[in-house]
Amino acid sequence: MKIPWWVVSFASVALVAAASSQDPHLSSARVVFQTNYGDIEFGFFPSVAPQTVDHIFKLVRLGCYNTNHFFRVDKGFVAQVADVVGGRSAPMNEEQRKEAKKSVVGEFSDVKHVRGILSMGRYDDPNSAQSSFSMLLGNAPSSRWSIRNIWQSYQR
Repeated sequence: MKIPWWVVSFASVALVAAASSQDPHLSSARVVFQTNYGDIEFGFFPSVAPQTVDHIFKLVRLGCYNTNHFFRVDKGFVAQVADVVGGRSAPMNEEQRKEAKKSVVGEFSDVKHVRGILSMGRYDDPNSAQSSFSMLLGNAPSSRWSIRNIWQSYQR
C-alpha cells in the first residue's frame, strides 16, 4: 500500500527513555515519531551500531526529523524515512544542516532483518548513510542484505 508522504508526515519527534525487559540487547532509550496514524516508537542496539545510534540521537535532539516524512511505505515490506536534508517541510538551521550532511561509517552485523528492524539507507558506498532509514514491516530473506538489495530483490 502506498501512502502519500503528506499523510504520514511527522508532527514532531521526541527522544524518550523506556524500560526494556523483553529484549536485554535493546537500550532503554527510545525515539518516538508522531504521525497522522499514531506514534511509532523505535528502540536501538547501540552495542551493534554505536556510531549510527549516536548520529540518529543527535539528529533527533536537534529536531532534524521534525516535519519529515516516510517517502515509501510498502505493506508487509518496508517503510522508509526520507533523508532530512530533502525530506523536511520546514527549513533547517545551520547546525541541523551540518549534522544532517554527515555520513556514518557502515556498521554491519549478523542481526537478522526481521519485522521491526531498522536499517540505514545508503548508496553503493557502505559508508554513505546519513539520515534516511527503513523499518522492516515483514521479514527479509537474508540477514546480510542491505535494504537497497532487499528493495532490488523485492522489485523483481
